[in-house]
Order: sequence, then C-alpha cells, then structure tokens
Amino acid sequence: MKRVELDFLFILLFIPVLLPAQVTTDDYMRAEKFLQANLGKHIYNSWVEPSWQKDGCTFVYSVNTRKGKEFFRVDAQARTKVPAFDQEKLALLLADSLKRDVKPYELPISKCEPTGENEVVFWAGERQWVYRTDTNLLLPKSNEPQLSPTESLSPDGQWIGYINDGNLFLKNRRLKTETQLTSDGTPENGYGCSLDWYFTRNDSKGEQNEYSIEVYWSMDSKKLIVPRYDRRNVRRLQLMKYDDVEGFQSELISYERALAGDTVLTMTDFYIFDVESSKMVKVDLPSNPAFLGTYIYTFEGCPKAYHVRYYRGYKTRELFEIDLETGRVRSVLAESYPKTFVDIYTETLEVMYDRNEFIWRSEMDGWSHLYRYNLSTGQPVNQITRGSFYVYGLEDTDSKTGTLWFTAGGMDSSRNPYQKYLYSINKNGKNLKLLTPEEANHDIRVSPDKKYFVDNFSSPTRPNTTVVRRLADGKQLMEIEKSDITDLINMGWKPAEQFSLAADDAKTPLYGLIIKPTNFDSTKKYPVIDATYTGPHTISTPQTFSSSVLNMNLSLAELGFVVVYIDGRGSAYRSKAFHDVSYARLGFGLVDHVYAIKKLAQKCAYLDTNRVGIYGHSAGGYDATRGLLLFPEFYKVAVSSAGDHDHRMEKEWWPELYQGFPVDTQYQNQSNITNAGKLKGHLLLATGDLDNNVNPSATIKLAEELTKANKDFELLILPNEDHGGCFWNKYFIRKRWDFFVKHLLGQEPPREYKIQ
Repeated sequence: MKRVELDFLFILLFIPVLLPAQVTTDDYMRAEKFLQANLGKHIYNSWVEPSWQKDGCTFVYSVNTRKGKEFFRVDAQARTKVPAFDQEKLALLLADSLKRDVKPYELPISKCEPTGENEVVFWAGERQWVYRTDTNLLLPKSNEPQLSPTESLSPDGQWIGYINDGNLFLKNRRLKTETQLTSDGTPENGYGCSLDWYFTRNDSKGEQNEYSIEVYWSMDSKKLIVPRYDRRNVRRLQLMKYDDVEGFQSELISYERALAGDTVLTMTDFYIFDVESSKMVKVDLPSNPAFLGTYIYTFEGCPKAYHVRYYRGYKTRELFEIDLETGRVRSVLAESYPKTFVDIYTETLEVMYDRNEFIWRSEMDGWSHLYRYNLSTGQPVNQITRGSFYVYGLEDTDSKTGTLWFTAGGMDSSRNPYQKYLYSINKNGKNLKLLTPEEANHDIRVSPDKKYFVDNFSSPTRPNTTVVRRLADGKQLMEIEKSDITDLINMGWKPAEQFSLAADDAKTPLYGLIIKPTNFDSTKKYPVIDATYTGPHTISTPQTFSSSVLNMNLSLAELGFVVVYIDGRGSAYRSKAFHDVSYARLGFGLVDHVYAIKKLAQKCAYLDTNRVGIYGHSAGGYDATRGLLLFPEFYKVAVSSAGDHDHRMEKEWWPELYQGFPVDTQYQNQSNITNAGKLKGHLLLATGDLDNNVNPSATIKLAEELTKANKDFELLILPNEDHGGCFWNKYFIRKRWDFFVKHLLGQEPPREYKIQ
C-alpha cells in the first residue's frame, strides 16, 4: 500500500474523534428538562415575602415545599415559627364556602395577613375572609369592598373615588351617599382616566378604551389629587390579529403609543378636590406629556403634596411642592445634566415635614447617592452617602433618630458591585453600618415597627437563605427558610461561574457569568453564545440564585454550548460615567462583549472564538442583530426576537431618555434598519404579531431592507403572541435551539422536536 493511502486511512479512522458528537433527540429532551418552567418545580423553600401585622413584629408567609404551598407564622420578637393555621381544616371550610374542591396544600387564597394572635384575613373567591385559627371559624369580611379597576379607597376607608365616562365621582361609605365631582370630562379628556400601558382594543369589534382610575389621596383622606388626561388625537399603533378570530377575516388591534420625536402627545394637568365640600382647584403647573410622569407623593403628617417633573429629553427633573388648599406650587429643587440625561430610576423622595427636610437621591457627584435638603429653601444640608459605590434605594427612615436604611452595591471593592447590601446611616452622614454581611445579594423587607427585617439572600453560586434580623444592628435572630435544591443537584446541575476582567480600556472592571453544559468536558472546544441585553436601564447578568437558574440559558447550554452573560460599559448600576458611555449611541454595548469573550478565551481554552453566536430579546434583539452588522468577523450566528431595530419606531420615553431628544442623525446611525446592507452571517428574526411593546413593524421593516439588499436571513412570525409571549413561545424556543445547532454547531437538529 502506498504511503498516501495509509495517511488517508489514518485520517478516516480518526474522523469520529475529531468531530463533535451528533446532537440527538435525547439531547433536546435533556435541554427541555432545564427550561425555566421545569427547573422551577425542583426548587423548594426558596423565597419569603412577608405579610406583616400592622404595627407589629408578626408576619405570615407562604412558600412552596415538597408538600405544596405551605403557610407559616413568624413572631420576630419571640423568635418562633409555626404553621399559620391548620391547612386541612381551612381547606374543608373553603370548599364548603366556595362550593368547590379545595386541596389543603393548594389553597386558593391570596393576600394572607395576620390581624391578631389567632386571626388572619385573606382573599378567596373574589371576597375577603376572616379566619379564626383558634376556633376554626371562617367568616366573610363584609366591610372591605372588592374594588374594581375604576375605584380607589381612601386611607381611612370612608371614601371611594371612582370614574365613569371621563368624570370623577365620590362615594361616602358611612353615609352611603354619592357626589359627582366633575361634569366636563370625556373618556379621551377625562379626570383620573389612566390607560394601562399594555392595553389594546379590537377596533374591528368596535371595542373602546378601558380606563382605570389614577388618583392620589392625602394621608388624612381630606384631599384627592387627580391627573386629567387629554389623549385626543394622539397616535395609535396598529396590529393585525389573525388567530382565534371570527370567520376568516383578520381583525385590527390598536393601542395608544407615541413614538420618539412625536409632537402630538397625551398631556396631563392636575386638579385637587376637597372630599367634604367637593371644591375643585387646578394645580398651578403647565400641561406636561403624560409619559414624563404623573406620580404624586403624599406623606403622613404633611399638609402638602409633591411632584417630580421631567422635561422632554430627560436632561432636567424638578421637585415641586403643591399647596393642597390653593393649588399653588413652589419649585423646591431642579437637577440637570446638560450633556447626557437624568436617570429616572434614581428618583427617591422622602419628605420629613416636621423636620423641614427631605431626602433626595442624585448622581451629581458621579455616583448614585443620598442627600439631605432643607425643605423651605431647597438648599443642600449635607451629602449623606459618599464614595465609589451605587445606592440602589432608600428602604426606610426614622425621623426621630435621624436614621436611614438604604441598599447599595460596590462599597466593598473586593466584592461584586452589583450585589445589594443593607446599610444604616445617620442623616448627617455619620455612623455607617453594614447590616447584611454575607457575600450575596440581599432583598430586604422591613417590619412596620422598624425593629426587624426579613432578608432573602443568595447569589448565582449560593442558594437562597431567608433570615430575620434586628434592624438596629443586623444581628441574625432566626433562620426561617433555606432553599432545597437536592433535585437540581441530582439532575446534574452545577452553578454558573462568575468572572471579572478589565474592559478594553484596561482599567474598568466588567462582570459576568459562564454557563456550561452538565456534561462539560474541559478537553473539548465549545461554541460560545452571548446572551445579550445591554440595557441601558438595567443589567443582564443574574445576581440571585433563582435568576441564575430560572432562565433560558441552562437549556441552551445543554445542547453543547457555553453561554456567557456580560454587562459592559453603558449599562446600569455603576458610576454615572460608566452609564453615560451608551448615551446617544445605543449600539455601543457590544464592544465590551467582544473584548471580554476574547479575553476569557485566553484563560479558558474550551471557548472557541471562531464559533460565537449571540441572541437577545427586545433591546437584546436589537443587540443580536447589531452584532452581525458591526462585528461580522466575530459573531457568526444571531437569533434576534422583538428587536427595537430603529429607535424612531420605539415608544417615546425609552429612546428619548437614552438616545436623546430631539430626534437627530444619531438615531439613523444607530439603526439596524438603515445599516441592513452590512449583514453577514446567519440571522433568525422573530416577532409576535401582537407585540404592543416593540411593534412588529420594526422587525418587518428590517426584513424589508434585508430583502432589498438581497441578504439571506430567516423570519419567524409567531401568531397571537405579544412581547413576552414571543420569547417564551415553545415553538420559538425550539427554533432558536435548531438555529444555533445547525449554524453554530454545524449539525442537523432533530426534526420537529416538540417541547411539552
């Protein structure tokens, strides 16, 4: 035999070793087991949401255990945890009252609250019930009305405000009288007539808008502050409904939505009503676009109301004090960022009227921090928190002692800056204390008496633990739950790996996660998938145990990929300078992703940077397509769903906040649609045909431009799916898997695998 023939035979013999194993139906079945809906069934005792007894230290909570849904009662002072009630007995009573079968560990109750040592109240069967646990007595609570979306109950429980046909009415529950407060309203120019952001109407069937009430009560229940919405002539976007229609005709669905740069907008004015006299006064503020905010703050013991107003372009926000007798306003404070934007997610206001002070959160020194101001003058008294860390929010205050409790991340430079910790500090900026020392993300619920708090803490590598702590010093008093993840471990699950590295400026630290398949082999090379969402209003990397497990990426990894999360410059919760990187250039976000994956591959030999894919939804869908347009030499495959591919087609507030106002050439530069001709690689576009968050027209318009440029791509329209439904659609999950298996792994996926 000639030498060349021997060499050829040698190569043939070793081909099975060199090629990756074929993806099979068994692989898809294993991936399906790791979908969020399936994994969630295998985590027990994982989270506590306490329902505190008013002004007390007792709370009730429910948690999913191996029995089912169990209810417990905790006395923080006595440090005791007992069953909240006998669930077998309550199930029998509910079955009799509701005339239906009720299983003890599937109780159909919600909003369960302790109201006494042996009493709880809860909602079941569209009414509120009182259950005496000592005597096993269940009675309907007749004095608590089941409010409709058009009704609002006053803090003292005596009044109900409601809207009808654009006008405002008031019920006196004690006297059983009704008063019409306005008569000049119409549905499209109505008092307190708020329209849910996700509301759609079927124009083909003649449906009308369904309004819910938006009013703000003074804490003494004497005044009612009401926004009046003028939505006449505002833009409506359209959708076509093809599924579940009558006959064979499509139906026209529409919803109210202005776009970036629009000049005809829903506008608001504010009015104040005296509930005793029915007197109305107009608040002395000019009309403002509704999307810039309508919230009114009221505080206990405070005779004024407060409104934080944003202006078009989000470069300024202003705090106004409202006189509830006259409607006159006083500008207390204005904060501006002329070159970028004021972050709406840092809005924090706590007025201590008796102290003539208020607490305000600002990024004026380059980080999100708390400040104390004089209420009369609007002048700063002192900066409360200071340093290179991010204050997430104000959890509570004690005006008598001057103590504040706040959550922050990044104070300890050796830890992940995105993890939240609880701190206390005096309003003068002294006596800072860390109250939650464990290296994890801490979710806090403070008791009404401000003596205790419930702390759920976890990280991607640390299952959730729930403890009760003393608020004064953070001392742990009792552990009440610890996640049971035995089933996950038995499935072969392993925690994601956390990493940090410098950005391409060689100094800014970036953070992320690596998810590997359960059958990971360190001697092999794996294609990489970038699970992207560059914000900029949030981050994508999970910081809690549940969010690191209950997502789309564990199942994707099971098919033979390594999935990475990265939060690059331009995303949230770091310094103002870090956040501002993406301002007016929303397409910047992937620069750090490309750099980070290349740097990771230098340390992780199993990462194959010649086979990198990317996928994302919504703003992440924009990112995924952007990856193929800007970095075709790096990203080879993209799955892009519900992408906002041109921000001129987006809901007005989001692009005007982050891309700028007025709409200028930068919008065109950042558009995937105008850059469609640059496409290289394999692209799957998807959208739900009833998406009223990111209208399908953005995806369709991109498809049109790709067609004009003669580009190869795939387009999937998911019938009868909205924004979230598109992402979680089982058919689309499978198509996403198929696309990456075929184009990134280079294998043929199992034909028509059906996710159950």
